[in-house]
Amino acid sequence: MTPVPPELTARPLNGADELGLFLRLTYVLDHELAGDLAAGRRRPEWMWVALRGERVVARLAWWTNERGGAPMFLDFFDLDDTLPEPERGETGLRLLETASAAVLPAGAPRPEYGRYVPPGWREDPAVREAVEARQRVMEASGARVLVERLRLEWRAGTPVPADTGRLRFRRVRDREDLLALMAPVMEGTLDAHGQQDLASGLTAREAAEKHYDEEFAGLRTPKEWWRIAELPDGTPVGFVIPARNNYHPMIAYIGVLPAHRGKGYVDDVLAEGTRVLAAEGVERIRAATDLGNVPMAKSFARLGYVNFERAIDMVWD
Repeated sequence: MTPVPPELTARPLNGADELGLFLRLTYVLDHELAGDLAAGRRRPEWMWVALRGERVVARLAWWTNERGGAPMFLDFFDLDDTLPEPERGETGLRLLETASAAVLPAGAPRPEYGRYVPPGWREDPAVREAVEARQRVMEASGARVLVERLRLEWRAGTPVPADTGRLRFRRVRDREDLLALMAPVMEGTLDAHGQQDLASGLTAREAAEKHYDEEFAGLRTPKEWWRIAELPDGTPVGFVIPARNNYHPMIAYIGVLPAHRGKGYVDDVLAEGTRVLAAEGVERIRAATDLGNVPMAKSFARLGYVNFERAIDMVWD
């Protein structure tokens, strides 16, 4: 007789001491989990596993940026890729829907889902199938791919870009000083998240305020690092936000005003952000840009940033 497999059970972790159970499947962010739990960026009740007996066949977890915050991002979703289809997909979908119903407020927008993948993920059939299997589950739940992004890294030992002297740089004075430049940068943006905000009905100013409040306000590194780029006569050209999140030094945002695009100023602005962080003695600087933002990607490459990974972001409309 063919043995009957154990029933599928989907449940959250019973406390942080079950982290080892969650780690029976693997992902590139596994090394951050213990620290995130200790800092309150993750909670055991947000970390779910699907079990057949003692075997973990799927897992997922949400993240937030500070203790006490609501789930902001679904960044873990792993399947046992030895399972055949349709069992693998059905297992993942059951876990996703069961956990979402238990964790997320009824009627509230679902947090975005993001996954890091190798730069050439489409070229390896096994890796591509694993990535697309997860996307199929998300699509079955109503999500769609918003954007694929390049994840980039400047590493210590890479030449620090010299100041060309074409622009001068000053510190950001206050929130309004930066928002006055962020709003026009939103117009004609190639950034998919910015385009999504504008398509939702937000004005460029409202989209800039949303981005500032969600992404910049909580940064714990000094605002003295932030720079506005100007021509010698004081005309603003753009800005750059060098910072550090909970994990890495990074270029959090960079923008060039529409009137000054196409003149190569983006290299000067990015170079200033890189110099600010390099002067702090960092080992690496992380950054990201949409795959479709070719001018920005080329600027990062010219300044020595390496594409070490990609990210695929999915959203529920």
